[in-house]
Amino acid sequence: MRVILAPDKFKGSLSAPEVARYLADGLHSTHAGLDIELMPVADGGEGTIDAVVAAGFTRVSATVQGPTGEPVEADFAVRDNVAVIEMATASGLAVLPGGELSPLAASTYGTGQLVSAAMDRGCTEIVLGVGGSASTDGGAGMLAALGATFKDAAGRHLPPGGGALATVTNIDLGGLDRRMGAVTFTLASDVDNPLLGPDGAAAIFGPQKGATPAHVTHLENALERYFRIMANALGMAAVDAIDAPGAGAAGGTGYAALAVLNAERRSGIEVILGLTGLAERLHGADLVITGEGSLDEQSLFGKAPMGVAAAARAAGVPVAAVCGRTTLDAATLKGAGFIHTHALTDIEPNTSLCMKNAGSLLTEIGALIGTELAGTGHEQENSYV
Repeated sequence: MRVILAPDKFKGSLSAPEVARYLADGLHSTHAGLDIELMPVADGGEGTIDAVVAAGFTRVSATVQGPTGEPVEADFAVRDNVAVIEMATASGLAVLPGGELSPLAASTYGTGQLVSAAMDRGCTEIVLGVGGSASTDGGAGMLAALGATFKDAAGRHLPPGGGALATVTNIDLGGLDRRMGAVTFTLASDVDNPLLGPDGAAAIFGPQKGATPAHVTHLENALERYFRIMANALGMAAVDAIDAPGAGAAGGTGYAALAVLNAERRSGIEVILGLTGLAERLHGADLVITGEGSLDEQSLFGKAPMGVAAAARAAGVPVAAVCGRTTLDAATLKGAGFIHTHALTDIEPNTSLCMKNAGSLLTEIGALIGTELAGTGHEQENSYV
């Protein structure tokens, strides 16, 4: 019997590869004969590099500027001429010094440096996974690292961060790295938000990055000015991108990717499934197990477990879900395609203990599933396959 383990991370507890390994240990403890394939997944945000490295990409490290200018070691992944960049490793909330939020000054400069590093390695296809960012700079920092210049009325270069865009009067894209003309960019994001307005980057995502109501107003005005000056520099490409789905992703980094890098926006899990080859590996499998830390209403809108479930359904393979907790009722979970759903809170109701002991609890759940697959557990009507 062949089982594919394709979980996303359990945020705050375990990476996706760790989740898969603990489940595999449990499965093998009660069903040693299982043929288990570990294929961790992600939705384009944090954990994307882990997922593609597990599928055969090579992890590469580069020293870049972190979101507030400090040097950080950021990873990206390469296979042949394809590079996968996880923005959070260079410009994410997780790499802010001491976790101190900087809503006006945080920059995406390090992400641009990763793009440059990928081109240095000869990559001509670059995937930008843009979840978990710390900034609301409209991707200006990323573009600056690639050769664009941003100046105020006095001709001075702007300091980093979205707040400084309130004084931008000139954007010069003439110095952009010419190698980008030979590169195909993909924006891996499930965010549909535009750049501006009540559903835009500042209003919706700014508070997650520490922005107060006053900061949100300032950033909204700054991004609007940024757009107007960008339209002068770029023309209709800048205008067309402002309301495009995904423009507001990662504090407006999506806008820069769409307008300037001519990126194609695709669902994050769709991109990852393609890069990992999961759809092809599903053929001949008897069961797929997926999941994430919290299986909730947000999960139903393009998150990794739904993407895995859809691919498995297309291949005619049953899917089970494992999660830290779920707020979805049994009918909704069944409707989403999961024949069984196991939550860590079914074993340990204390969520703090669940997070602390996630590994051992996952092993216990894996053992339970292995027992069922071995035919020594529940009655046949509750079986997995």
